[in-house]
Amino acid sequence: MEENFYNWEWFIQKFGILSKIDLTAYKRQQMERRINSFMRTQGAGDYKLFLDVLNRDRDVYRRFVEHITINVSEFFRNPSHWKIMEEEIIPSLLKEHKSLNIWSAGCSSGEEPYSLAMLCKEKKYPLAGRILATDLDKEVLEKATIGLYSQKALEGVPSVLIKKYFQEQGKFYRISDELKKMIEFKQQDLLRDSFSQGFDLILCRNVVIYFTEETKQKLYRKFANAMRSKGVLFIGSTEQIFQARDLGLKSVATFFYRKE
Repeated sequence: MEENFYNWEWFIQKFGILSKIDLTAYKRQQMERRINSFMRTQGAGDYKLFLDVLNRDRDVYRRFVEHITINVSEFFRNPSHWKIMEEEIIPSLLKEHKSLNIWSAGCSSGEEPYSLAMLCKEKKYPLAGRILATDLDKEVLEKATIGLYSQKALEGVPSVLIKKYFQEQGKFYRISDELKKMIEFKQQDLLRDSFSQGFDLILCRNVVIYFTEETKQKLYRKFANAMRSKGVLFIGSTEQIFQARDLGLKSVATFFYRKE
């Protein structure tokens, strides 16, 4: 009886109270598998024992949140997509407006917004303000704000940009203050929090892959509402927006959707 009481529904409710993360928005099968694998590393045989661990050990709690929020990022991830953004998407946006309002949603440890900052500096794209970069995970946002990266993390960055925008510190490279000043890092829950408005370009890439279809549609609708007319949403290489027209969006290139 007791074992059945501490089931999946019980855990996601209690964890939601603890973390403010709504696991009902995620596909149960994939998320349950990820959670159970982490539980085994902690020797927790059931959800009750595991929740006890999360409540008393902040380090385990931090690592668990990082584990389920899947913080994976790269500089200029999928270069061919960035090329489309540089050569087609941003020039079309600048025909509509004199300056750009850009948001990197689910920015993880900062590689994406810093890539945006480098692109904007190199191409002299006018910005309406700082690039907004948000993530649910407070720990990765702290890493992003520090801006310290390993040599391996910079594999996707052209050497000329490394010399220009990074300072070598031992085995690591620190991002320049010039780029840091271009970005506003902010903690945000995409599912619960309201969005700012008036964006021309929103990047939300490889964030929604474990969300339910219903949750994805709700999130894409929130993004559509947050964009100005003709604004563009850039999604991940494993993602597709079904029924985009119902959201007021139109595919203008693979992984790019424009608000009509």
